[in-house]
Amino acid sequence: MGNGKPEKGTLYTGNGDKGLTSLLPGSQVSKADERVAAIGGAEESVAALGLVRCVTVCPDFAGKLVRVQTTLRTLAAGLADPRSGKFVFSSEEIAFLESDTDRMVGVLTDKRGSDWQGALPGGCEQSARLDAARSTVRRAERALIAMDRRYAVPGAFKVYMNRLGDWLLAAARYADWLSEEEKDKAAREPVAAETAPAAAVVPAPADAAPVDPTVENVLKAVLARVGGGSALDLERATRLIAAVERKALSEGKQAVIAVANAQGNPVAVHVMDGAFLVSYEVAVRKAYTAVAVKMPTAELARLVQPGGTFYGLQNLDRIVTFGGGVPLYENGVLIGGLGVSGGTGEEDHALAVWGAANLAHT
Repeated sequence: MGNGKPEKGTLYTGNGDKGLTSLLPGSQVSKADERVAAIGGAEESVAALGLVRCVTVCPDFAGKLVRVQTTLRTLAAGLADPRSGKFVFSSEEIAFLESDTDRMVGVLTDKRGSDWQGALPGGCEQSARLDAARSTVRRAERALIAMDRRYAVPGAFKVYMNRLGDWLLAAARYADWLSEEEKDKAAREPVAAETAPAAAVVPAPADAAPVDPTVENVLKAVLARVGGGSALDLERATRLIAAVERKALSEGKQAVIAVANAQGNPVAVHVMDGAFLVSYEVAVRKAYTAVAVKMPTAELARLVQPGGTFYGLQNLDRIVTFGGGVPLYENGVLIGGLGVSGGTGEEDHALAVWGAANLAHT
């Protein structure tokens, strides 16, 4: 130790002392190589997105950021070992970025007008971190293009990095909008309290027993635990289920539809005529899983594969790792989960996503 020679089994190899690093098994290249710069850019982007995940304005971002980080790791591995063909990602990853960008742009255009892109970074902490991550991603994209001049870079890799920069721009401004919505809501609440008419005071009967504050607090805690006072009550859950059922019937599908509250507990479950018996338990678990991990179960399926971020989670009770469960958000706040079971994972996922998108209309 201390002689500059690494010991066997240590993390450091000493090769980097000479300005070299390993890419393919058994090969070493200069750290100034364009491939190293591109791989480093992808890894920097993963780290920058990790900083975004440390703050929460839009909880819906959490699962999406993990998904992007995982894809970037695959991209970096593909740049280091392009010949094996082992490190590739589905075209669905690009489609996901495009569809989610379009969704956020639609909201921003409706709320802010066509000049929503002109806002300065720093509206809230999460948006500032998203803007910083976008700068990192754009720098990584430039390194990727520089690498492409000498080495063949898969076209999907270049498209993904370009779409990711666009997604981060929309996400940053979307986080700004959500933050302002929350501030406006908080500012309105005291005013409402001041202007509300005074409630009539009804004296308690003379023989009424005093309320034990300990019992009252316990009751409040129990109600909170089971979802009392939640924005997703039985009436609303029933309306959401009815809407999803109509959609399923229009497509000739039979399913079990479950809605859970923000604690993952079932609020309502509906079994359509002709649905499989086993689908009841699966739908309930899908709704629970979507709440527990705050992401669609279809996304979780990729992350529990060997080497994935959540590998091993599939062994826990009540966790489902195939499509059909989605978290339900309202104004950026998680209020519950929706689980659909009866068809293929893709079919169940599509119905659940449709239901979540139409939550505001229930």
